[in-house]
Order: sequence, then structure tokens, then C-alpha cells
Amino acid sequence: MFHVERDLSGSTASSAELEPPAIAATVFGDRLDLARRYCDALAAAGVERGLIGPREVPRLWDRHILNCAVLGELIAEGATVVDIGSGAGLPGIPLAIARPDLRITLVEPLLRRTIFLSEFIESAGLDITVVRGRAEQSGVMKEAGGADVVTSRAVAPLAKLAQWSLPLLRDHGRMLALKGMSAVEELERDAAALARAGAGNATVVECGTGIVSTPTLVISAERLPRTERSPRRAARQARKAK
Repeated sequence: MFHVERDLSGSTASSAELEPPAIAATVFGDRLDLARRYCDALAAAGVERGLIGPREVPRLWDRHILNCAVLGELIAEGATVVDIGSGAGLPGIPLAIARPDLRITLVEPLLRRTIFLSEFIESAGLDITVVRGRAEQSGVMKEAGGADVVTSRAVAPLAKLAQWSLPLLRDHGRMLALKGMSAVEELERDAAALARAGAGNATVVECGTGIVSTPTLVISAERLPRTERSPRRAARQARKAK
């Protein structure tokens, strides 16, 4: 069983490094203690099991936890969310803590990661489903498909990511891919491939302004029904992105 201790047993991080910034109380409200426990878990077991690099510990709140939690600005109340390539639970776990109204499934192929996720979720009492597998596998699509939103963070280039994300969405559902400062360039590069995969209305969205030191950049794209897809539309989407 996985236990999270506030005395930071087993962690090389100082208590000061793991204290949340003041803005975290606004993001997580009365669930801030759950976010603290998650931060401790990443700093201890997450590092020990190779899910998080030791150098990331001092910036867990700003670069990872809050950076992911603010994605909730783009998600409607009560939505079903599938987080693919979830790794250590980013962005799915911060989203679940900040937005308990969301129905979240984490998809991760590696056993050691799914063990970490399942143990933390159980210990924290979170209502999150963990599915071991790859997003493109038929079993995963059967279990997690038809979602309102598919999220990802540092999983794959956009063209490949669209092939994994879009089949898990209902028609008019949205793919939300957390990207770095190269988000605009990546969308320009892969806009045609995105449209060919069945996506439309692709754009770069900024969230977390005034919360995280560097706003989170997200590539947002809608899964179009087959009746709305065409080679001509794909070409228009590619030109629009440029």
C-alpha cells in the first residue's frame, strides 16, 4: 500500500520547497490538502520510482501541478476526461483535485506508473479510473472511448497525438494537448495532418494567466463528425493555422 507522509520521509526535498504558493489555495480551495499530498507523493515515491526527475522537485507546484490544474478553465462542468500517456498523473490528477465534478480516466501503458497512480488514488480517496494500455488499443478505446475531452502532456508530436486522441472522443469533443512555447510552430507544422485525422477548429489557447508564472499553452482541436470532413476542409484548416 502506498502512503503519503507529511514529514517527507524518504524525500530529499526540503519542506520549504514543497510548500504551495498562495495562489494554490484559490485553484484547489478546500481540496488543497489533497494537492499537497500529491506534491509530496511526486517528490518522494515519484522520484524514487523514476516518474519525476529530482531536479523537478523545487518546481513541482508551478511547473507541474498548477500548470496542469489550470487546464480546467477550458473544460465544461461534469465532462468526461481521458488523460492519455498519464505518466505520474499529469494533468489528470491535478485536474481531478481542482475539479471534482469531472469524470477522469488515466490511460498509461507502463505497469510501474499505473501502480503509482492506483496507489495514490486509493490513498487519497479520489474518484479516478486507471486503465493500463495504449490509447490506440481496441480495449482502451472500448473502455474509455466517447469522451468529452482527451488531455495529454509531453506525450508525442501533434500529428501522432491526434491519431491517438481523436478516436477516443465523441463527435465535437475536444483534444487538449499541453505544449510548451513551441505550440504555435507545432500547430503550423502539423495543421494539415491534424485536419486529415478528422480534427477541426484547431487553435492555441493560453490558460492560467495570473496563476502560474508562465501561462499554460494548450493546442485545442475538435473532433469533427465524418460528414463534416473533406480534403478541401483539411486544406483550409492548414492555411488558417498559418
